[in-house]
Amino acid sequence: MNKTFALRPVTVATLALMLAACGGGDDTGTTPAVVPEPARPHDSRTFSAGAAATATTFAALPTAPGDKVNMATTNRYAGMLDGAAYQIEVPATWNGKLVMYAHGFRGNDVPLTVNGPTIRRHLIEQGYAWAASSYTKNYYDVRAGVEDTNKLALNFNTITTAGGRTLAAPSRTYITGHSMGGHITGAAIEAEAASTAVNKVAYHGAVPMCGVMGDAELFNQFAAVQVTAQALAGLPKYPTANWADIRAQVTSTLFTTFPSVPTATGAKFVSVLQNITGGPRPIFAQGLAFGGSFPSMWGALGGDGTITGILNDNILDTMAYTYTIDSDTAGSTALNTSVLKLKATADANRLRRDGLRWIPQINGEIKIPVVSIHTLGDLFVPFSMQQVYQKRVAAKGNSQWLVQRAIRGASHCDFTVAEQVDAFEAMVKWEQGGVKPSGDDVVTAATVAATTYGCTFTKNTLGPDDDLSFVGALRAGIAGTTPACPAP
Repeated sequence: MNKTFALRPVTVATLALMLAACGGGDDTGTTPAVVPEPARPHDSRTFSAGAAATATTFAALPTAPGDKVNMATTNRYAGMLDGAAYQIEVPATWNGKLVMYAHGFRGNDVPLTVNGPTIRRHLIEQGYAWAASSYTKNYYDVRAGVEDTNKLALNFNTITTAGGRTLAAPSRTYITGHSMGGHITGAAIEAEAASTAVNKVAYHGAVPMCGVMGDAELFNQFAAVQVTAQALAGLPKYPTANWADIRAQVTSTLFTTFPSVPTATGAKFVSVLQNITGGPRPIFAQGLAFGGSFPSMWGALGGDGTITGILNDNILDTMAYTYTIDSDTAGSTALNTSVLKLKATADANRLRRDGLRWIPQINGEIKIPVVSIHTLGDLFVPFSMQQVYQKRVAAKGNSQWLVQRAIRGASHCDFTVAEQVDAFEAMVKWEQGGVKPSGDDVVTAATVAATTYGCTFTKNTLGPDDDLSFVGALRAGIAGTTPACPAP
């Protein structure tokens, strides 16, 4: 069922005209001028959905052994909503609850695409409806992700009614997402989004997974990795935006075989890298050697600090970083003396007058249950993102709303479906029953460094929806390379 809905939210400029028509304005009868936001490179980019995203429907999940319901009996809706493709699925017996899914970074100049959550089978079996948006823009546009996901949630009933099934308004709306979708999830539930988003949704619970929970701090960590790599390779003052010019030289200086075999100098860099990305912890070595996420980080370094035109000015700032080479005090001192220090342009990511920040912030101002999971070997969106998030939430006095779980995976988002289902169900039971589930301490260094850290919530059993070539292969690769978890 392909339905197109053209919603026209009231803009700041339109609101000013409406106020003027109704006699609004100052005492002189004039309307204060609305100051427009400056243009940025991202504003001129246009995107369209690929053929698969604009299809009138999408396939049912294939039935698997042990399924409690027939997957083909769901109602499935697909179409376009104000420039974003969407998919919605409602089981034959709906429990009245809606799960919004936010996908991760798709790339830059590529067609818009949409897909459902990895726990789709579980949601259908348990009676949940789910909905997902392609967003109207690609690049690292979290603002579009929040707005378009929220807009789809607000239009859930309109779309399903037009498609032939009249439903009551959802009794609960949850949100979950991977990677950049984790950033979207975390930003969407913040007090700042509640006050500044154009499309406002009051979510009841959230499960960010492998998420960019430190928002722009991820890019500061990328910058910290780059400037230390440059310095140890003998190029401390080379302009960071010109990383492509020196990348090969830095790589060959630090690695005999990239990324698995560092040189003697590279071993110092690996120590710094570990400390930037979360400190000593299990699975870090496997994440570096074969997890695949470190080359993604390495390839993402460089740039002018505008995050490919999402901003107009540099946001990168490494002024607060002190770098440590373990067991090498003199080397650490020399590195901190020589390394390039980057400072962000003031207000590069300020509050906007027309909605969310261009890179929405995750400030820790939450009042709903959040269960966040992260793999320990992830070096693209490192485990340190959870440490940043924990500290921000604690600083706002909201720790009672946050549970975090470490998973012994070697790469970015390589969770088993069972681990994701457990996190989601823990959040729902907490939100419905009021009993906070258990989690991991993500900030105490000795706890994180323990050889069995992450064992509690790691579930290596693979099901019909697990990617055997990715998650299965990585979990098999870890086996035998690190101390085993105690038997349950």
